[in-house]
Amino acid sequence: MSKLPVGILISGRGSNMAALVEAAEAPDFPARIACVLANRADAKGLEYAAARGIATALVDHKAFDGKPAFEAAMTAALERNGVEFVCLAGFMRLLSPVFIDRWKDRLINIHPSLLPSYKGLHTHERALADGVKLAGCTVHFVRPEMDVGPIVAQAAVPVLSSDTPDSLADRVLTAEHRLYPAVLKLIAGGKTRVVDERVDIDPSAVDTAARLFSAGV
Repeated sequence: MSKLPVGILISGRGSNMAALVEAAEAPDFPARIACVLANRADAKGLEYAAARGIATALVDHKAFDGKPAFEAAMTAALERNGVEFVCLAGFMRLLSPVFIDRWKDRLINIHPSLLPSYKGLHTHERALADGVKLAGCTVHFVRPEMDVGPIVAQAAVPVLSSDTPDSLADRVLTAEHRLYPAVLKLIAGGKTRVVDERVDIDPSAVDTAARLFSAGV
């Protein structure tokens, strides 16, 4: 089986990266992790990837005179490793329209809220302040505007009266670790396509996609 070569961009521990790596180790998973790239030398996820024999790249944004040179170096590192599809997994740098256009419809992100609600940071604090009863996470194709783009799937978790931002974050993160690999499997398996800024899912995968909307993926 020909597997889609995927690059993962991280800035820290890369827990979602680790979830993708573990899922991709299955023989029938239609993607392989070709490279893990970080913009920080202290990103612990690089150690995790290297220990599993995955190519790693450090492209420190501080070493470049501006975003164009930084992003050109990232693209060069990804291309050197044969990457054809990119997953953001806790990558804490805003990407330019030029980079996003280079990887259009081949670049996805996971965000810890049910978009379009709670874009940006401090999602769990804001959700608790508003008294919502469901929180969750969203995997979407990346567009130049922050936390905007065609939604592939979402997973919802209950918000408990006893929740703190940390306890809610933990519950959402558990859902993220299940949702992100499931979405990558759908995309790499050719079960999705972007049409008019919406994601169509192949009818053969509809049941699987429906299950992605719960924490029990």
